[in-house]
Amino acid sequence: MLIAPPKRSIIMSNRSNLMSEAVQGITDVKPVSFEDTSIAFSSQSDFKLRKTYWLFSLMNQGWLVNLGTFFIKIALRLHLPIKFLIKNTIFEQFCGGESIQGCEKTIQNLHNAHVGTILDYSVEGEETEKSFDETTLEILRTIERASESPDIPFSVFKVTGIASTELLEAIQIGDSLNKDQKAEFDRVMKRVETICRRAYTRNVRVFIDAEESWIQDTIDTLAYEMMNRFNHERPVVYNTYQMYRWESLDHLRRDTAEAQAKGYFLGVKLVRGAYLEKERLRAHEEEYQDPIQATKEDTDRAFNEAIDFCLEHRNTISICLGTHNEYSCQYCIQQMKRLGIEPNDSHIYFAQLLGMSDNISYNLANAGYNVAKYVPYGPVDCVMPYLFRRADENKSIAGQSSREFNLVSDELKRRKNCRM
Repeated sequence: MLIAPPKRSIIMSNRSNLMSEAVQGITDVKPVSFEDTSIAFSSQSDFKLRKTYWLFSLMNQGWLVNLGTFFIKIALRLHLPIKFLIKNTIFEQFCGGESIQGCEKTIQNLHNAHVGTILDYSVEGEETEKSFDETTLEILRTIERASESPDIPFSVFKVTGIASTELLEAIQIGDSLNKDQKAEFDRVMKRVETICRRAYTRNVRVFIDAEESWIQDTIDTLAYEMMNRFNHERPVVYNTYQMYRWESLDHLRRDTAEAQAKGYFLGVKLVRGAYLEKERLRAHEEEYQDPIQATKEDTDRAFNEAIDFCLEHRNTISICLGTHNEYSCQYCIQQMKRLGIEPNDSHIYFAQLLGMSDNISYNLANAGYNVAKYVPYGPVDCVMPYLFRRADENKSIAGQSSREFNLVSDELKRRKNCRM
């Protein structure tokens, strides 16, 4: 089996000159405003908003993010008492709590704004069979919690949370597995099947997150097998398509044809990607074809073409747009209106990360669209890799921290003027 050209890039966000071309011919449709900060930050007190302002003002300085990350890693390695500081700053901004119970306040706050929650157990870096089993049990708990409330429309998991990356890569390359590896992969398949079956029996939809290209074929194979088992009555299992990979649109078309032939619903989560630099570096070092689109404009175009394809095949496809890109969200709602699709159509969702792009999430929800926030959780020490990546992605995505910072600034000014 050949190594697939690799995956994932930063959650490519913000401004793109493709929007004028995206809405050409449908200019009679009024877009949802993402500039209304009174809606975007309605759930935040003045004190919380000032903390958010301070945090994004720091994250706006790339050198400071690098320096802070460096010293936090050292402090954690030396077991210095900085947990309180982390928990009340970056953890509070981007995580819901240290446990499912600890996320209840966040779940309720999002519910009050008609925004759903996606509980995301974000403990990373564990590579033992014991940790894989423990993570599987925690994912099952998120499904149980989701089954109790319409406020949690999806659960989610990463296959690398329940399986060895080395094993997944060996399978993708086509290496012959020894007896122990075969037994190990049998356990992986059992974990995946257990999670998806629980989602099916509890009537909860579940995302399988995308990962690096050198293990993604293995993940895809597991995802489509689960869809063929559990998606015949309704969309339960969703696979993730990273549109910064040049072959993803063709894969989406191919997978739709297969789902139609086999008679199951295709669950699709569209993202741009998260590991651009990592993918390109590995392709260069190992001398295989770069799997990433040549330009960001190519990624943006592919993302919007994927939206068109999914909406046109909505009898087969249920879609979630996992994006912080304002133009892609606008493009989707314009196309929904053009096709006569209601904002609250249960097969179409928008999703953003907790602590980011509230101007998109809250304004879409206010306009009646289905929206959910990824709510990462886990012990502070264990979710630090996730938080480091959040900080780095905010720094890497052109203008993301500046955009967040400016929106918060505008809302603080608006509130001040209202009091005068």
